Amino acid sequence: MLRVSKFTFNPFQENTYVIHDGKEAIVVDPGCWNSSEERELADFLTKNGLTPIRLVLTHAHIDHILGCAWMHKRYGLAPELHQEDLRILKGGERTASMYGIPYDPAPEPKGFIQAGETIRIGQDELKVLFVPGHAPGHIAFYSEAEKFVVSGDVLFQNSVGRVDLPGGDMDTLLKSIREQLFPLGDDVTIHSGHGPATTIGREKRSNPFLK
Repeated sequence: MLRVSKFTFNPFQENTYVIHDGKEAIVVDPGCWNSSEERELADFLTKNGLTPIRLVLTHAHIDHILGCAWMHKRYGLAPELHQEDLRILKGGERTASMYGIPYDPAPEPKGFIQAGETIRIGQDELKVLFVPGHAPGHIAFYSEAEKFVVSGDVLFQNSVGRVDLPGGDMDTLLKSIREQLFPLGDDVTIHSGHGPATTIGREKRSNPFLK
């Protein structure tokens, strides 16, 4: 049985997730950017006896990658992401400079994640969904068994991801939501890249961007 734990990090209030089965864990979008936040994440893993086995990114915007270098130094994990977001990952230093925030550059990716791929955690699995629009290589991680999706910055409670950054496109984003997320089912929980969790059904009914 997979469990999802959320940590809200950095000035952008980004949600970092640990998805685990009680033994192994994958870390999604490490946004920890100072020693206090790094310690919070490390303490959680240690206290729960979790071994992080992969570091995966829904996309490579700066608020989602601030902790990649630390994860590499601490656990020997390099990020994995969709190839279409590699350019954004490589531009992290420039973006951090624009926002005036410190950034230890992420290491070279371990590899690339493709749509339809399966990520295994022990006996459980996550399906990779391709959901571009907010970022060109945006992906999400879906557990059919536990009825949740870690969706990054695609769909939020009463909102959707911004599309004014390079590679963003509203028509593409809405298509991703309607064709990739909505068919998962109304009872599926959405763990978003910012803000509280919601459900597919709630956003179908009340999200003003999806009317």
